[in-house]
Amino acid sequence: MSWIKSSQVDAFDACFVSLDCGGKVNFTDDLGLEWISDNQFPYGEVANILLANETRKQYMTLRYFPADNRKYCYTLEVKARTRYLVRASFLYGNFDNSNVYPKFDIALGATYWSTIVISDASTMEVRELIFLAMAPTISVCLSNATTGQPFISTLELRQFNGSIYYTDHETQFFLSVSARINFGANSEDPVRYPDDPFDRIWVSDSLKKANYLVDVAPGTKKVSTTMPIYVNRDERPPVKVMQTAVVGTNGSLTYRLNLNGFPGFGWAVCYFAEIEDLSPTDSRIFRLVLPNMPEVSKAAVNILENAHGKYQLYEPGYPNISLPFVFSFKFLKATESTRGPLLNAMEINSYLEINLGSLDMTAIIGLVSKYPLANWAQEGGDPCLPVPWSWLRCSSDPQPRITSIFLSGKNLTGNIPSDITNLPSLIELWLDGNSFTGPIPDFTGCTELKIIHLENNHLTGELPSSLMIQLQSVTAFA
Repeated sequence: MSWIKSSQVDAFDACFVSLDCGGKVNFTDDLGLEWISDNQFPYGEVANILLANETRKQYMTLRYFPADNRKYCYTLEVKARTRYLVRASFLYGNFDNSNVYPKFDIALGATYWSTIVISDASTMEVRELIFLAMAPTISVCLSNATTGQPFISTLELRQFNGSIYYTDHETQFFLSVSARINFGANSEDPVRYPDDPFDRIWVSDSLKKANYLVDVAPGTKKVSTTMPIYVNRDERPPVKVMQTAVVGTNGSLTYRLNLNGFPGFGWAVCYFAEIEDLSPTDSRIFRLVLPNMPEVSKAAVNILENAHGKYQLYEPGYPNISLPFVFSFKFLKATESTRGPLLNAMEINSYLEINLGSLDMTAIIGLVSKYPLANWAQEGGDPCLPVPWSWLRCSSDPQPRITSIFLSGKNLTGNIPSDITNLPSLIELWLDGNSFTGPIPDFTGCTELKIIHLENNHLTGELPSSLMIQLQSVTAFA
């Protein structure tokens, strides 16, 4: 597997991994982020993009892979029981000089994450996922290209602290980031590190793109402050994001945008801080209105009261709400309020069900760990999902079993690994043409075994009695 270890990251922030795919050297960008070249990655080819106006070094190169039936995985070290953000970016840039826009899948381990659909050469596709690490590593895998060749520009890993983004369902669902918006932004530039210590990307509401924050209510005004905002609670949005907002001076704020990952259930939060000067007789009370969801509109927001003062974070949200793909929302001023609604920021994430992967993971990892330098043992990810390793076949069950192993002529030495005997659904086993020595193991645990090839090795001893019985139904053996 291609490992990116925390030891490869300089001491400035061991919680960050920033991988420059296709890059030749490590470097530090203008934000102070240290980028690591993936030049030790054993698969794929590197290319430069053909976009003259792209000057950010990490996006000027990429790594691309064959459009075959394999998957190609980056494996990153993590701390178990810790939450992370993983972000993958894809800037096509006509790197292959073909203008054939790629379409392919990305997965986190065994879990399908998203389909990357490139629609023009200069638009970057970004996917972000928030997850609770359950093992010492994660794998980000590309596969299933239907047009063009799968590729990746950058891969980033960011560690969270404490209970940020905790959900009751985090062992069953990832959070796939659909929207993270900075309202009232004074430019089209996003807010990220170092303003956000976790390097979340807060997209500006000034950005102009299709189906993004349209149907804006008349009277919507941007406001800002230079006063510090107390944000050290809940999801800890950056101070810079909370220092800007939009206000509905005519009594309403309305927006419409498309939400990737929906329709479905998700996690949605609004971020409020009172940053305007209100007189003693002023009040700001408003309600959220969602079409066809009257129960959501019952609670009123009074920022000063809810946040216990000015320049304080208030973060109401819905940890499990059903939302459509085309999402329209409105904040309406209450009749008793003298000021219109105010909104600083918003985050919406969809729930992505975790696929636990092959039931044979432990056994097959035991096998590949014995050959750490072999190319075939470095494919990474789940052995069966989203597609099997090149030398395996698997069943089609939701949690697949390994049914075939093809390791003929791989120059394997030593005893036949006993891990293979712990695969109850194994039907075919091809280990011929290697240099195995020692006895043939007991295959009692491989109850479905029908075809076995062990010829052209240096095995000794008698056939196990259990295998002699199985040979009555085995169709090939030498």
